[in-house]
Amino acid sequence: MKIGLGLYRESLTPDNFRFARQAGATHIVAHLTNYFRGRDPSLSAGGEEAGWGDCSTDELWSHEDFAGLVKTVRDNGLEIAAIENFSPRFWSDVLLGGPDRSKQIDGLKRLVRDAGRAGIPCIGYNFSIAGVWGWSRGPFARGEAVSVGLDLAAIDADLPLPDGVVWNMRYRAGRPNAEAVTVSSDELWQRLEIFLREIVPVAEEAGVVLAAHPDDPPAEALRGAARLVNRPEKYDRLMDIIDSPANGLELCLGSLQEMPGADDIYGHVRRFARRRRIGYIHFRNVRGKVPNYHETFVDDGDIDMAEIVRILRDENYDGVMIPDHTPEMSCNAPWHAGKAFALGYMRALVQNAAVLGPARTTNSTSTRTQA
Repeated sequence: MKIGLGLYRESLTPDNFRFARQAGATHIVAHLTNYFRGRDPSLSAGGEEAGWGDCSTDELWSHEDFAGLVKTVRDNGLEIAAIENFSPRFWSDVLLGGPDRSKQIDGLKRLVRDAGRAGIPCIGYNFSIAGVWGWSRGPFARGEAVSVGLDLAAIDADLPLPDGVVWNMRYRAGRPNAEAVTVSSDELWQRLEIFLREIVPVAEEAGVVLAAHPDDPPAEALRGAARLVNRPEKYDRLMDIIDSPANGLELCLGSLQEMPGADDIYGHVRRFARRRRIGYIHFRNVRGKVPNYHETFVDDGDIDMAEIVRILRDENYDGVMIPDHTPEMSCNAPWHAGKAFALGYMRALVQNAAVLGPARTTNSTSTRTQA
């Protein structure tokens, strides 16, 4: 197992690369799309009050973009584990079933080929229309550290999504009097299948793993749009659309634990690891489940993270784990302090995996239910 750090575009700096190395990370997951007008969305409430991001002028990332990123990261003593999330402008009609879907899929094929040629091994994505939305921000973690949480009773989960917006990002100007977006579960799964059947063969040829993030929050629907992977067994459904090593998972432990019905997270993690389909892991912890939960320090939630590492060790997982959103600590560098705490804890678990003893949970795969 390897330790990495996720960085947004404006954070891909020499100082942050040094910070990553100092904290024991060897890999970087790069977010090339900046949400919320440059604000880190990991601690932002979703919605208009946060300010829409604007990706309406984004140009499709090229081989030169990816090659430059790989070189910059490598020159700073690290390696790229993945890029995370397409700009909504690149695939809005793929998500919405719009008239430019075929054209956008052709663009994504070129993007995947260029990424593979440049040495990008994995692309994380979230096949979602509303995206990450509905969080509130407050002193929810240990010692009143600032974190995020969800209380569905406190928000209007059916608030219509404005025209021209996907994933909290404005990809084009809104049209006057346009109808609000509504998407059923069947429609969303049909659109996903079209996407995977077109893109996975290209990813196979390019040597790139497509890694799907589960829904966060894993509600049934938000803003008129169904959610896709909001139950653990739906990950199996996604993988079964095309049974390929290139059709993988961006395994977010926090999102998985937040899901109603995910009472055996250890069995699910073992099953996914055994299928050899984990692109990389978001290593974060939470308390509670939908409709009410909050994010915690990595050692302080409902998940026994040492047990997760034991399971990954038993299943010979050799990929990258990164801390995802981390609570902010009370100091002059709250983001860095929170990440350093998480990275140190993760590094200790990995270093001591050989002496942690066998996993306490069963070695059998957990029972799958119909997605």
